[in-house]
Amino acid sequence: MIKSWFQNIGPGPLIAAAFIGPGTVTVCTLAGVGFGFALLWAMVFSIIATVVLQEMSARLGIISQKGLAEIIRTEIKQPILKGIIVALILSAIVIGNAAYEAGNISGGVLGLESIFGNPVLETGRFSVNIWSICIGIFAFLLLFIGNYKILERALVGMVIVMSMAFLVTAILTKPNLADIFEGIFSFKTPEGSLLTIIGLIGTTVVPYNLFLHASLVKEKWHKASDLKFARKDTIIAVVLGGIVSMSIIISAAAIQTKEVSSAADLAQGLEPLFGSFARYVMAIGLFAAGITSAITAPLAAAYVATGCLGWNTKMTSKPFRMVWMLVLLLGIVLSSLGIKSIEIIKFAQVTNGLLLPIIAGLLLWIMNKSSILGKQKNSLFNNLMGILILCVTIFLGLKSILKVFEIL
Repeated sequence: MIKSWFQNIGPGPLIAAAFIGPGTVTVCTLAGVGFGFALLWAMVFSIIATVVLQEMSARLGIISQKGLAEIIRTEIKQPILKGIIVALILSAIVIGNAAYEAGNISGGVLGLESIFGNPVLETGRFSVNIWSICIGIFAFLLLFIGNYKILERALVGMVIVMSMAFLVTAILTKPNLADIFEGIFSFKTPEGSLLTIIGLIGTTVVPYNLFLHASLVKEKWHKASDLKFARKDTIIAVVLGGIVSMSIIISAAAIQTKEVSSAADLAQGLEPLFGSFARYVMAIGLFAAGITSAITAPLAAAYVATGCLGWNTKMTSKPFRMVWMLVLLLGIVLSSLGIKSIEIIKFAQVTNGLLLPIIAGLLLWIMNKSSILGKQKNSLFNNLMGILILCVTIFLGLKSILKVFEIL
């Protein structure tokens, strides 16, 4: 039975790993420090939304044996509308992943800074963070060579250690269970919490994962009878990842300080378990999560761009390399300009939250096409859940835009 389960592990753990990165640690810590257990409901909503949307994406990939970007390009027949939609997706994914990449690199930088200090190169008016450049070059070499599997496994191992540490810490802080359940079911939005709520959704329901999942499942499974394996793979991986995220919020709620600006501040959430060593555990975890995600985010953007434009999707092709190089370069520039790492990471998650309605809306439209999915198209329940998620993300996105422009 265990052997059979391992044989049917698909891309679910990779999808979950994408949201247990520096962004998750940072935004969940900020949520716990700033609002206690009050925003746990946002994380529960994010977990449910991720399971629903990723299941749709996986089903699409298995039944059609095509990627989401490829289907969008071929299904929209009207040339002008197709051009607008493709341009929208490309800009959303490139901008979103550039912000996400900056957050990934900044997460790795946070880890290194907490142990080795903060070396800065002054160039006229600008100050450039040396660690950002180093991590960027490292990620570039790994992507260009393409042989990073062993290193990636080691880094993922470190992230798992940090994740388990938060789970144990959450238990050690002995939280009041009544307060936790109140946070899950109260749906409170404390003053100043809107961007953090969108950040929590953006760090969990990652838009590019919808494209990535559809492309990866067709390499693993090929028949409608395989859908049961894909669903189990998705649900288990996403729910476990979500429990880790909730544990970070619970651990952070016990932190006394109200200002989080460094890895040392983030590490306070692990002090009940590791004491004075908490800083090093957090540093290793953030560095590992940052580097791992700094490799996967540009790759995902390259798959989306080449799929949308009908280019060669091989990793060694020039168009493919040009896309990931652009995203990596933008990430390095944004993360090395002296802006606070915590702010960049938070901005990346909020950007993801704002981009989500666009991608989710397109996925929902495609999932109702019998010409692509036949009997496996969305059921009434799938559609109701999808529309609910879409409405909530649109509402939060519009509310945050109105708040930014001080209309609300």
